[in-house]
Amino acid sequence: MIKEKIVNGAHNAPHRSLYKALGLTREELDRPLIGIVSSYNEIVPGHMNLDKITEAVKLGVAMAGGTPIMFPAIAVCDGIAMGHVGMKYSLVTRDLIADSTEAMVMAHGFDGLVMIPNCDKNVPGLLMASARLNIPTVFVSGGPMLAGRVDGKKRSLSAMFEAVGSYKAGSIDENKLCEYENKACPTCGSCSGMYTANSMNCLTEVLGMGLRGNGTIPAVYSARIELAKHAGMQVMELVRKNIRPKDIMTKAAIRNAITADMALGCSTNSMLHLPAIANECGVEFDLDDVNRISEVTPNLCHLAPAGPTYMEDLNEAGGVYAVLKELEKIGLLDTSVMTCTGKTMAENIADAFNRDKETIRTVENPYSKTGGIAVLKGNLAPDGCVVKRSAVAPEMLVHEGPAKVYESEEEAIAAIYAGKIVKGDVVVIRYEGPAGGPGMREMLSPTSAIAGMGLDKDVALITDGRFSGATRGASIGHVSPEAVSGGIIAYVKDGDIISINIPEYKIELKVSDEEIEKRKKEMPIKTKDNISGYLKRYVKMVSSADKGAIINR
Repeated sequence: MIKEKIVNGAHNAPHRSLYKALGLTREELDRPLIGIVSSYNEIVPGHMNLDKITEAVKLGVAMAGGTPIMFPAIAVCDGIAMGHVGMKYSLVTRDLIADSTEAMVMAHGFDGLVMIPNCDKNVPGLLMASARLNIPTVFVSGGPMLAGRVDGKKRSLSAMFEAVGSYKAGSIDENKLCEYENKACPTCGSCSGMYTANSMNCLTEVLGMGLRGNGTIPAVYSARIELAKHAGMQVMELVRKNIRPKDIMTKAAIRNAITADMALGCSTNSMLHLPAIANECGVEFDLDDVNRISEVTPNLCHLAPAGPTYMEDLNEAGGVYAVLKELEKIGLLDTSVMTCTGKTMAENIADAFNRDKETIRTVENPYSKTGGIAVLKGNLAPDGCVVKRSAVAPEMLVHEGPAKVYESEEEAIAAIYAGKIVKGDVVVIRYEGPAGGPGMREMLSPTSAIAGMGLDKDVALITDGRFSGATRGASIGHVSPEAVSGGIIAYVKDGDIISINIPEYKIELKVSDEEIEKRKKEMPIKTKDNISGYLKRYVKMVSSADKGAIINR
């Protein structure tokens, strides 16, 4: 065990004295020391309940013969950070979380870990750290929020953002907007649709790093506390058997995660996080594989914002395991992979059952025969861009229209609310990529404004930034190379015709190569000179979106 190297022997008496300053007994030091990485804070609604999860995990560890010691991880609420400078600090925290967790574990000699994340960058950041550290680890998240209710219908944060667009368009009044404000987010937990946080929590189950129900048991259910106790107990079993994250997160497991992503209709942000996790695992991630997997994987779930069902409904329908059971029917998964249960996926899902064949469609009756995410390529995005096609209206799967170009998210939002965007337009927002933003901001505000104003079936949006999992419509992000790196998106002009064909995975700027070369000489790349602090370092190290916006070490 790692801890024994800094606890036993006369030369380690100073170390023991500091452990004893914590109030630890010799008996506790003789047991495996389990780090409890708690993301509890009082600003993120998805994390406000993690103090209870932490205490339950600690109890589980102690019940199973370990010594639990908690230390913190940071987390940003993407909803609160949305639409202003704060969003520049969201994606960048993923690497801060991974790096700081690595530092704490290596400095203090833990024998095992229980990771307690919940929201968007917190989950992948800790998955990256677990692969990097490669000591026995279990994940238990805080759980999803229950859906709100307005006018007798379930609602969520995406409906709240769209309500702002409806208010600006004059289709609802201030009283109705206030009603949405008061009811859209009724409990603690990660926002209630298949947004990024819930996507990654569900994929944690598929990757084998979280126990059954980790992605779907609502935050306010007592079953979530039970799950936390079992996670604490289970990490001790992993320590005894020496089962480590890289034994679990193999190439086959990551391929399983992509497959499940397609069936669940996860956030496009998973196409940033899975490559980053794979990188830490030493597994090659080819973005072209995404379309190959999508071609043979049916989309079985239309959770909000794609449809009217929510995480609580997925939980009642049988959860992630029920989805995996459907996929197993047609041989799309490698179920021989090891998981944190100490059993294979095949053993885990043996008794899984689909209780609601509308929330989770069967493979015989899918929402579509192809997966929820598509990677498009063409001269506008030679290295790829990503769209959540399961949330695109059928009439927008193929679209061609004139570009309306904006140099920032703020410029685009102002134009949308001013009525400058009309049916058929293709809104282009550039210089919002990983380095150009910097920080690759989410574009939930402009996409929600378009949807709220009733234009989501008529207008496409393209950006080198990214989208919230709450986004719906023909919203195409992660354009690579990004504008600041000289990508073709930097040379688009108002009125240029852009062609989008999602079924054929194509995106084209209908401008000749000669004209593009001419523009490269006339249109200088724009850089931001007022960047300071952590963002200044981030810009120098971050990779392009198609590589997962990883930090190039």
